[in-house]
Amino acid sequence: MRKQVLSAAVISFLMLTMAACGSSQPVQTTAAAAETTAAAQEAAAAAAETTAAAAETTAAAETAATSEAPAAGEKILKTAASFAYPSLDVHTEYYGWYTSIYGLSEALFKIGPDMGLVPCLAESAETEGNVMTIRLKEAAAFSNGNPLTAEMVIRNLQRLAEVNSRFAFLGNFEYAAVDDHTLTIDTKEPYPTLMNDLASPECGMIDLDATTDFDLDPVCTGPFVISSFVPSGDVTVKRNENYWGGDVTLDGAVFYYMQEDQPKLMAMQSGELDCYNSIDSASLQIYLSEPENYKVVQIAGTRLQFYILNENRLSDKVREAINLIVDKDAIAAYQEGTVSPAVGPFLPSAAYGQVTVPAVDPEKAKSLLEEDGYTLGADGIYEKDGEKLHLNICYYAARNLDAIAILMQEQLKNNGFDVELTVEEDPDATYIATGDFDIALYCMISDKAGDPLYFLDSTLAEGSYYDCGGFDDDECQAAIEQLRIEADPAKRAELANKAVQIAIDDNAFGYVGLFNQTTVLKPGVSGFAEDIPFDFYGVDAHTTKE
Repeated sequence: MRKQVLSAAVISFLMLTMAACGSSQPVQTTAAAAETTAAAQEAAAAAAETTAAAAETTAAAETAATSEAPAAGEKILKTAASFAYPSLDVHTEYYGWYTSIYGLSEALFKIGPDMGLVPCLAESAETEGNVMTIRLKEAAAFSNGNPLTAEMVIRNLQRLAEVNSRFAFLGNFEYAAVDDHTLTIDTKEPYPTLMNDLASPECGMIDLDATTDFDLDPVCTGPFVISSFVPSGDVTVKRNENYWGGDVTLDGAVFYYMQEDQPKLMAMQSGELDCYNSIDSASLQIYLSEPENYKVVQIAGTRLQFYILNENRLSDKVREAINLIVDKDAIAAYQEGTVSPAVGPFLPSAAYGQVTVPAVDPEKAKSLLEEDGYTLGADGIYEKDGEKLHLNICYYAARNLDAIAILMQEQLKNNGFDVELTVEEDPDATYIATGDFDIALYCMISDKAGDPLYFLDSTLAEGSYYDCGGFDDDECQAAIEQLRIEADPAKRAELANKAVQIAIDDNAFGYVGLFNQTTVLKPGVSGFAEDIPFDFYGVDAHTTKE
């Protein structure tokens, strides 16, 4: 496979910006890695001295740390969050992901380290025909001591259906409270992924009667409660003294909003942080070189880096040319093993991850552009009808997307595209919502508890949240509709592979890389969801800081 040659400036940029996630097996550090680490340390030091933004972010963290200084003997975990939201309403948007990370909210089920579903607030679930019977744990209760009842669960699911369009389907079901701890859900038609949906963090339970401010102080069931919340900023939690699940090890935790990588590295080195995940590759090499100071846990993950090609702006041949130029192996190599090159959106080890993509072929890409009426100008940029072949790549500076944007820009420029980059802090409020992009970079979990429907329904289904590039295919839609009711695992895999292959052949998307899930922890810190391949878990009752 032909590799793209990047400029020295791009390589220098990537040394400082690439992010990571990754096997719980010990990692051996070689002499070469040590040399790389030394270079990365020098680069990080230089960046710390010259980057005002990093300094400002670190200063903010220091201020927050001072204001939230723990009392003598208290165990307060200090960590970093790459995203911050304006609300703690568990049911709205994706806010429930972070109330779950903060240890505030819990769902009926949880996803375990083996990607299987395990009970949380629920004791058990049984399905007969189209009816699921759920038995709640009798001890389950809210932080105010009120018991979690079957009626309250039903009201929560109905509210979720009303306020979150991604869960509107829950409003189509019939619910009944058999007794205080037993409820039934009649899906009316076969619905094989109901338990997966009920494990989503957005299905976290709120005491709807006792909560007076859903945005700032929801009353939930988790091992922690809010101590202070800065909308779109830092979050501090403290132990829920009434936690139904038993003793809570930590006294509390602080989540600093730190989106950039360098401030996190500096805060970890200075002792302002105890742990965090979503680690850039340069920082990872530093952590691996100091096993006495840092514990690095890496496991296979399911968070996907991908891009959406705007079919409303780009012709079929231009989109195909882009996908023949973007070299995912080269992009993964520059991320130093923290991600694996993606073929489709799912791990290739999964039965529903069996798809194919064409090999990188820039010469064929150029032929396609010429067939589309483009000619190569004297400046090395293709043009047609007096207009340059211009692309706007939109991205946000997290999950390594900033590095990928630079790499893609370089690869495409080397093959005749005029490429600009547009960075946004909140992609969901900007280019994803407006469709104002040529290429939209995004990163999200593609596999929720071992089933493909969530991702396909979010990206390929007609009118779906991330179907913002104009993709529309009747055969793909039919496969997704069948997937909604098919219970046989082999047939589900066949349908998913068919839907994804159609999107690949249409050049509607580019699947770039699957993160390895990587967490760095100080010695004595454990239980920060480092053994779970999903990143909507964080602190829980068993999280420890010695």
